[in-house]
Amino acid sequence: MTQIWAHRGARREAPENTLPAFELAVAQGADGIEFDVQLTADGNVVVIHDETVERTTDGTGPVVGHSLAQLRNLDASAGMPAFAGVQIPTLADTLALLAPAGLMVNIELKNSVEDYPGLEERVLAAVAAHGIADRVVLSSFNHYSLKRLQHLGATAGELGMLYTDPLYKPWRYAARLGMGALHPPARLVLGAGYIRRAHAAGLEVRPWVVNSERRLGRMFAWGADAVITDLPALAVRLRDAG
Repeated sequence: MTQIWAHRGARREAPENTLPAFELAVAQGADGIEFDVQLTADGNVVVIHDETVERTTDGTGPVVGHSLAQLRNLDASAGMPAFAGVQIPTLADTLALLAPAGLMVNIELKNSVEDYPGLEERVLAAVAAHGIADRVVLSSFNHYSLKRLQHLGATAGELGMLYTDPLYKPWRYAARLGMGALHPPARLVLGAGYIRRAHAAGLEVRPWVVNSERRLGRMFAWGADAVITDLPALAVRLRDAG
């Protein structure tokens, strides 16, 4: 059965990549949570999508230009009045919340614009500290970063290869890299054949971002291993209704 992974939490109903969004996704029955991590100026791993803070907080400037204390002082409610004052969480905050929930955790390393030296080591250390490596998938658009994770001891099952542009037989490329999964944009999964070929190469397929009822239905029918969606409650309802 296709799993439902909440993209940045239940981000349509709570501020993305915040603890309330993750709590709501868990309550809605999501099987997994996907979120993004970056480094602060003082080397802390924080959960935020954009490389700058303007869109989701009341601050300005790059994430890496702020210390953790400075980021903690920002309002990360992203214009949702009911959540005024919510903070940018750290990776440790997030794993402490999600570890007891027993669901899958997809940590996307946002290091395609900023390189963030040491991010891989810090993420792996945090995962190990919470004892949930068997429930964690590490993904990135930076395939050099995925290889660094592999060299640091991450297993193939932990590694998901993100990409945005069309690739010729991406399952071959991902298998050669030693990945465990393909994380393609939903628009590039054009039929069950894509998923069948990826499975034959030993890869799981978890498309993003799958929001429409029509596209969700197709991914369920085609056998996607998970869908990464902004609408976990809708996706759970449709899947469970058959």
